[in-house]
Amino acid sequence: MVPNTQALNIWNQFTKRFDIADHSVPLFESDADRRVATKTIGREKRPILVRSTMMEQLVISQVALLIEDYTTKINRFDGLIYMIGHKRNNAFLPLYIGKTETFGKGERNLSINIANINTDKSKFARWGDNYAYHIGDLSACVLHGHKSDKVTLKYQSWARRLFEIDATGQPRLKETVYFWAKAWDNQDAGIWEELGPTGLAFLEYMLIGVASMTTTLLNREGISRG
Repeated sequence: MVPNTQALNIWNQFTKRFDIADHSVPLFESDADRRVATKTIGREKRPILVRSTMMEQLVISQVALLIEDYTTKINRFDGLIYMIGHKRNNAFLPLYIGKTETFGKGERNLSINIANINTDKSKFARWGDNYAYHIGDLSACVLHGHKSDKVTLKYQSWARRLFEIDATGQPRLKETVYFWAKAWDNQDAGIWEELGPTGLAFLEYMLIGVASMTTTLLNREGISRG
């Protein structure tokens, strides 16, 4: 697609304001040839793509801010904003943008997506090993050993965009994929600075809307289809 120049300028201003390119880390554990490490989990020995240590440390450190904020009832942070993308010429090119909120679906309970994150990697702020989470569902589309009903169209499109599969069956990234996340302070201005303080839910939609005018995202909701 031909990027919208004005949208691209707005996007670049936002990513530079938060130093996203500099603070992003590899999403996957991989070797010099971009072959991604795998592991098996559970009784069924289900194969899973391995998150990088730096990615896990970034998520855990940012979620710690959310949990402290929740425990003290200060309510400064809404949750975690995250994105994956490529880095080129000191710029961050987005592939997917999402969020996980501090509160769950109950009466302002701590979300299961971030609870016990130091020891439980099944959900891991939406990047968990379980099905219905990014790593689990993507693994089902990239690695052999998953039931066919766990292979979804959404993550097949992720797999085609991110990976090459060679004769060995080991997944190889077409290009290094970087991950960025931040505990979102609800007093921070979002991508539209003139609006001032921006809540997490609105921020996510604005980021997806603007970014989708600059490149083709893996997101299916909130994108600009013009």
